[in-house]
Amino acid sequence: MRNNDQQRVAAFLRVAVFMGIAMITNGGYAEEQPAPLSETLPRVELRQHEDGAWRFFINDEVFPLRGAGGAEAPGLLEQLKAAGGNVVRTWGIETLDHTYEDGERYIDRAHRLGIKVIAGIWVQHERHGFDYGDPAVIDEQRRRVIDSVRRHNDHPAIIAWSIGNEMEGPSSPHGSVPVLKEVEELVRLVKAEDPRRPIMTIIAFNPGKIANVMQFCPSIDILGLNSYGGAAGIGSALVSAGWTKPFAVTEFGVPGFWEVPVTSWGAPLEPTSQAKARAYYATHKLVFEQNDGHELCLGTFAFLWGWKQERTATWFGMFLPTLEKLPQVDAMTKAWTGAWPSNRCPKILGMELSVSNPIVRPNEMLTARVNAIDPENDPMRYQWSVVAESSARSEGGDAEQVPPEFPELIKRNHDPECLFAAPGIEGAYRLFLTIYDGRGSAATANIPFLVQPKQPRQP
Repeated sequence: MRNNDQQRVAAFLRVAVFMGIAMITNGGYAEEQPAPLSETLPRVELRQHEDGAWRFFINDEVFPLRGAGGAEAPGLLEQLKAAGGNVVRTWGIETLDHTYEDGERYIDRAHRLGIKVIAGIWVQHERHGFDYGDPAVIDEQRRRVIDSVRRHNDHPAIIAWSIGNEMEGPSSPHGSVPVLKEVEELVRLVKAEDPRRPIMTIIAFNPGKIANVMQFCPSIDILGLNSYGGAAGIGSALVSAGWTKPFAVTEFGVPGFWEVPVTSWGAPLEPTSQAKARAYYATHKLVFEQNDGHELCLGTFAFLWGWKQERTATWFGMFLPTLEKLPQVDAMTKAWTGAWPSNRCPKILGMELSVSNPIVRPNEMLTARVNAIDPENDPMRYQWSVVAESSARSEGGDAEQVPPEFPELIKRNHDPECLFAAPGIEGAYRLFLTIYDGRGSAATANIPFLVQPKQPRQP
């Protein structure tokens, strides 16, 4: 992902960001043809109506943030455009310079497609060993942040800067005060370097953190909040905590693996891709319902417009590595455009094992069956696999190793009914299913099971 290409784009006219008063609308945004990179940067504003409602404006047109996180792999920015998305957020500045095989940079491709960018600048985490009491490493981080802004601040695709992601501590109930104080210093430095764009910082949502953010980070313009199971209630929680500035839901989607029921051996039960789609759609809609705080919300960013291993290979991803879209993408297309895509993903209505208790003996033969339909009646291809349960217990989305797969255990594949053997070694596993429609769409589900030796009967 990292690329040291430091190309900069020349631009000669700078315009100041200013505050204004505007009537609020809930409608769409003005379609603009991407400007050549030598043209004037767009005028970016946050405007607050007299009733307290905030909106993002670009060149005097309201710009609701219909966003996603990621979209770095080839083809994903195009998929975002087709789905009705208009903005991406990145975690590190390196992504902007990521270069595709044809030589085009990520940020230039986004601009060519008319997609705006909230440019993330990574801020180090204490849990990774960064010492916020060490002046030398603090100075180095400040230098890196300013260098990141200077190298990219004349690019017309960038509409805001984002300082850090969950650096205050994902599981911290109040947030690290030394980290938040340093975020304030970084925000001030970036504002001095680029006064034209608003600045966001992103935290893992916990109502207990808001008071410290308000006290120690008064200079931020937008608060980004990552939340899953509780995302729909963020607005009310912010208002209750006294927050008055705009916010965006910067990660949302399926409930996290820490928020769902678990098996007797502690394996979280992952929803099917169809259940995930319902969660994405409902959360996005509920954020903007007429409850406390909805008027402060600038938009949402679906997570993840791509794929990753985090507890499982499919928990958060909205695509497969082979670029098939999953039902979560269909749901966001409907939310953003009001219409379903012309080709929808297969729907998994249910999946079950042949045993009611998924604690099985080594090498035991088992069957699983899925009930699925395709909205266009496309022929469906089924792919089953047995995978070891991940032993990683990472925090905040840290990288995880992909657990091993056992293809030799699948005895009958490519069928709605799977015949497979349990592994011969004790432990926790999952049976995964992926369904393909052959037209760029797919669906996923999995069932956890435990392999244990047969217990002797009690006398």
